[in-house]
Amino acid sequence: MDTNTLLLKFDGRSRLLVRSLLSGATGARRARCVFLRQRRSEPDSCLHKCLQTLCQHEIFPTTDAETLKTKPLVCLFPVAFQQNLLSFLHLVHPELPQTSVLHLLDCLCLDEPVRDSWVSVLVSQLRRDLGAPGGKDSILSPQCRDQLRGLCERLKGGGKATGWASYLDGPIEPQLSSTSQRKRKCDRVNLDSEPEEDSGRRSKRRKLSLSPAVEADGSCCSTAGGGVTEGLEDEMDSGRDDDDDDDDDGGGGTEVRVYVEPPQPTVTVNPCDALPEHVKASIPQIRELLQSEMEEWDQSSVDVFKVLNDCAPSEVEVLCGMLYLSETPEQTLPQLCSCLLALSPDLSHSTAASLIKNLLLGKVMSLSEPASRCLVTAVTSLCSRYPRPTCQALIGPILDGQPGSAQTELLNRLIEDCLDPHYRLLVFQMTLKGIWSEGVLSVIHALLDKKLELNEDLLTIFTDQLSSQAPQFVTSMKFAKMLLTVLTKYNMHLTAVHQSTLSCCLSSNQTFLKKSLQAALKRITHS
Repeated sequence: MDTNTLLLKFDGRSRLLVRSLLSGATGARRARCVFLRQRRSEPDSCLHKCLQTLCQHEIFPTTDAETLKTKPLVCLFPVAFQQNLLSFLHLVHPELPQTSVLHLLDCLCLDEPVRDSWVSVLVSQLRRDLGAPGGKDSILSPQCRDQLRGLCERLKGGGKATGWASYLDGPIEPQLSSTSQRKRKCDRVNLDSEPEEDSGRRSKRRKLSLSPAVEADGSCCSTAGGGVTEGLEDEMDSGRDDDDDDDDDGGGGTEVRVYVEPPQPTVTVNPCDALPEHVKASIPQIRELLQSEMEEWDQSSVDVFKVLNDCAPSEVEVLCGMLYLSETPEQTLPQLCSCLLALSPDLSHSTAASLIKNLLLGKVMSLSEPASRCLVTAVTSLCSRYPRPTCQALIGPILDGQPGSAQTELLNRLIEDCLDPHYRLLVFQMTLKGIWSEGVLSVIHALLDKKLELNEDLLTIFTDQLSSQAPQFVTSMKFAKMLLTVLTKYNMHLTAVHQSTLSCCLSSNQTFLKKSLQAALKRITHS
């Protein structure tokens, strides 16, 4: 079962969170940002519904495709998603109902035969965070424990378990104090070395590169020989006195000098430094406006936003981040959009696209109910003035994100009231690039009702897409109505090839409109 099909199981609000967890290595961090933004907009909301959906059982075919089985929905997602989900829950679990999180962990354990080892570790760690039964067990697998024990034996050379080996008697816990102490003791190898004497009495010094390579089986290879390995382990042993290290190196003996690279300073770059001085100076004024509760802004407010015309595209992105435009309250949007529309000259394409993406995309994507009057006013006003940037920065990403009913309602309103025919055609071409859902079908139907100017090549691409997507919508009334619109409003443009393709689509349809569809196709064939 592909991820797009799995996403359809969630409502619009949860779907945005799930999509962020599917976004690779940064999925947990992005999901936390989405979660915090949703909590700010609706403080009473929680993830209970999303977790409940992840735990519900779904039917799926086995590998031989001859039998069907059921699994929790979370087990059907890729392993990378499960890892991101557990890392995300580790970050936010104090704000979630404990019973829901434990139920999810129990569902993940049902996938034990094929579960990834990292998923097993993360499940154990999260149980430990929650104080649940079984959370006190070690998070190390038996294979990992054997490899660590072998490594410790090679470093120590046998005998009583001390240092690292002592940690293996129970669950592995972070030993911050021991680690920092070992680092300090390694640093002292250079600091405590004896002062240089006359050249005749100076002992010969060796510089050894101690870079053991840990093999997969837990072995440790050293370029310095057994004595050096034992000396290094003694330095890491927290029970050893520092004075002993100095006494062992007396007289004219050989001294082992370990080079410890000094820490590199961390350079922090302030994003604001990339902005011109007059743009930096405008940031406090714009922030004050965005946080004000005035119902109407005067001309001076418009003048503040004139700096947008002085910014390069990269600077606009930095400015949007500095202003936290994505967190602008919806009741402020009408006044802000009025100021943007009053600017002269008009904003460039890239500037308008950046503003629309930062200001509106997150709010629209997180909708779980019809958009508020303020949000609708902002979207329609900017779309009417800047239709192409709106298509690029707002409509396209919404279509790619499998829109829900709230997003679909807003898109249909833009198609009806704000977009000219050539921009409707642009949106129609966007719908042909992704995977269709019920929401995308509704948008396509609204576009077709506007009698688009479709040439033969575009119709060919569209009918091919209809044929490939038809098996997923055999019982969909929206798909059937869309087909009927094509057969009735575009019948004069359908060639014999198009009719043959549409005939294949109709053969699998199982709605009560099938007879009407077949009759409409027959009239075209005999005309």
